[in-house]
Amino acid sequence: MATQQPLLQPVQLGAYELPNRVVMAPLTRNRAGDGLAPTALNAIYYAQRASAGLIISEASQISPQGMGYPGTPGIYSDAQVEGWKLVTKAVHDNHGRIFLQLWHVGRISHPSLQPNGELPVAPSAIAPQGEAATTEGMKPYVTPRALETSELPGIVDAYRQAAKRAMEAGFDGVEVHSANGYLLDQFLQDGTNHRTDNYGGSIENRARLLLEVMNAVVDVWGSERVGVRLSPSGTFNDISDSDPKALFTYVVERLNDFKLAYLHLVEPRTGEDAQNPARMDALTLTSSYFRTIYNGTIIAASSYTQALGNEAIANGDADLIAFGRLYISNPDLVERFEAHASLNPYDRSTFYGGDERGYTDYPTLNLQTA
Repeated sequence: MATQQPLLQPVQLGAYELPNRVVMAPLTRNRAGDGLAPTALNAIYYAQRASAGLIISEASQISPQGMGYPGTPGIYSDAQVEGWKLVTKAVHDNHGRIFLQLWHVGRISHPSLQPNGELPVAPSAIAPQGEAATTEGMKPYVTPRALETSELPGIVDAYRQAAKRAMEAGFDGVEVHSANGYLLDQFLQDGTNHRTDNYGGSIENRARLLLEVMNAVVDVWGSERVGVRLSPSGTFNDISDSDPKALFTYVVERLNDFKLAYLHLVEPRTGEDAQNPARMDALTLTSSYFRTIYNGTIIAASSYTQALGNEAIANGDADLIAFGRLYISNPDLVERFEAHASLNPYDRSTFYGGDERGYTDYPTLNLQTA
């Protein structure tokens, strides 16, 4: 009898026994309905992918201030909770598990997306390089407003309230998004955090907001139903740190205290920045490195293939593997892995915004062989 692939073996993740180690990564698709609430179309999309061991939802802003892209769903209004109930019911009806990713984009926004046209907020008044996606097309980023120290308890409470609403909406847990150059990551990294209060300067101070948020969310859900996402080697959204190894070693050591369901790591992509000496240290910050530091379950994400995912689990570098683009075009990714079947190619032109095309119309193996 053939040995089962590591990706297809069951695993205990926090409070849940999962049937496999294939995770659907959080994927921004910009298809929320009126009031930035999920719709029946979104429910179909997630239900199609319910054979994943775990679905992590697209990032969802915890408040109107947390929004950074058109058409992204929120988790702060009653209408949004009702919309998300459509999604969680559809996933559960198909025997799946789904966590909601909690998001505040910080400076990666634009006044046209903010309440009353206000400036986006950030740890410090430093504009990112690049352009913001708005309803009127791409526009240069603006210089954000630095959050006052007195405002930070309100940010923490927004995460707490969003976590409560996620529970009301029927999710199985939540993931705190502290990666990819968004607000919590902006506080962590000294390229974006030039504060002089208790939330800036030392690594301990820069990690303070994330740890306060984790405390608040764990207080709502319990540690076994909460995860966190980090991107220690990332440069996306113009993020940087002078010593990422020291920073993220400290952060992960502190995260051990929570006994979370998992740590979700965005790993460096092969070849990325390989010729840049200043980035070489960050490129060592893989799941293999953090395995020696983190005591719990690790989900790894970084352009994994089926073979590389099986290898990473077999080597003990990670416990589960998150797949992003492959899940866009292959709703039955688990079944395809089981059958060693070919994969549908994805269409980048339909990634962001639109209707069912490139969203719910990718064929499954059953349709292809019918």
